[in-house]
Amino acid sequence: MGKNLYTSETKWAVVREKLEGKLTTKEIMDKYQIKNKSQVETWMRWYKKGEIYRFDQPIGKQYTFGHGPEFSSEDERKNNQITHLKMENEILKKYLEMKKEWIKE
Repeated sequence: MGKNLYTSETKWAVVREKLEGKLTTKEIMDKYQIKNKSQVETWMRWYKKGEIYRFDQPIGKQYTFGHGPEFSSEDERKNNQITHLKMENEILKKYLEMKKEWIKE
């Protein structure tokens, strides 16, 4: 029984779903085939602390703050950063929409 590998996209999708609040943690785990709720909690903790570079780290590889995975080219690094910023922007937009709804109530 080995460790599960989750893609960066899966991690971001889980964070997005959790922030939206439409699904329970159990439903999210079933949807993305995550075996332990502590995994979801870990990804949420990383997101809340701003440690988004950790979404790309391989199992067992811990980067120090400000360092991320090694990329074969500058373009690959920039594309990866753009992808992360787009995902983060999407999550923040959703949060602001939810905040407006909360204020209305």
